[in-house]
Order: sequence, then C-alpha cells, then structure tokens
Amino acid sequence: MKITKSILIAAMVLFSLGTYAQDQDDQRVMADAEKAKIKLQKTNYGLEQFFKNAPGYVVFPNVGEGGLIVGGASGNGVLYENGKAVGMADLKKVDVGLQAGGQALTEIIFFETEDALNEFKQGEFELSAEATAVALEKGVAANANYDDGVVVFAKPKKGLMADLSVGGQKFKYTDMELIDKK
Repeated sequence: MKITKSILIAAMVLFSLGTYAQDQDDQRVMADAEKAKIKLQKTNYGLEQFFKNAPGYVVFPNVGEGGLIVGGASGNGVLYENGKAVGMADLKKVDVGLQAGGQALTEIIFFETEDALNEFKQGEFELSAEATAVALEKGVAANANYDDGVVVFAKPKKGLMADLSVGGQKFKYTDMELIDKK
C-alpha cells in the first residue's frame, strides 16, 4: 500500500510539472506571437487591411525550417479571432526538392471568411503544395490576395535557405478553453 501511495504521489508530481512546463511554453509562445503581431502591424508591409478585415489569423512567431533535398519546418503559434487570442496552433511542414540551408521565420495566416477560420479550428487544417507564402517586404501585402480563403505571409528572421521544392503544411489547433482545463 505504501508503494502504491508513493507511485501515485510521484505520478501526480510529474503530471503537475508537465502541465506547468506546458503552460510556461504556451505563455512564451503567446508572448512571442503578441510581439510579432505588434511588430508586423507597425511596419510598412501593408498588412493593416488583413488585421482589420480578417475574422481570424494565426501567428507563428518562430518557425524553424531546414533542409538538404528533403526538408521540414516546425513551429507553434496563436490563433486570434476578432483580434483576441482563442487558441494554440502547431505547424509541421515536409517538402522535397532543390533546397539547402536553414532559417528562422515568422509566419502569419489570415482567414478571409468565418468558414475558412472554422475549418482551421476543427484541428486538421492543411495547406497544399501549391500554397505559397508571400515574403514580407515593404508594401508587398497591399497587392496580396486570398486563395481558397487564406493568405500566408512569411518574414525571414535569421539564416539562409535556397528553396525550390514542393511540399505541404499541416496544422493542429487546440482551443484555449481546452488548454485551461489541463
């Protein structure tokens, strides 16, 4: 009985530490996403119309990408609905082609309609190989258009990558209410 009690206490402590670590990680991602969002809004990229008119958008403040022939990317982000953070998102990307190097970037996806936003919130959203991110440079977003209800922007932060490849991105979404219940 004493051993069972010790195992139960140890399991509870480990679960609590895991939850605490997850909460800290989510808080760090939320703080980074908020900083990235503010920085992007203050720049002259032309994103104002998207922030103002989109029913929702997801900000991935730190996406790591790398590859040599076969590549991939990964990052965590925050989904905003009507300007308010409502959940956490996870990005995974796999691609194949002529590519070499590695980089860190910020990626933001704007949803044109409630339907596109709700599709993302259902948890298994994918961007096809044909979907490309618009590289953010001064004023470039002013001429960007939605494609199938989404538009994607990327802002390189560090690194260097040559990339001519084909792949797709897959996303997972967790509602803030579910995170709070953990």
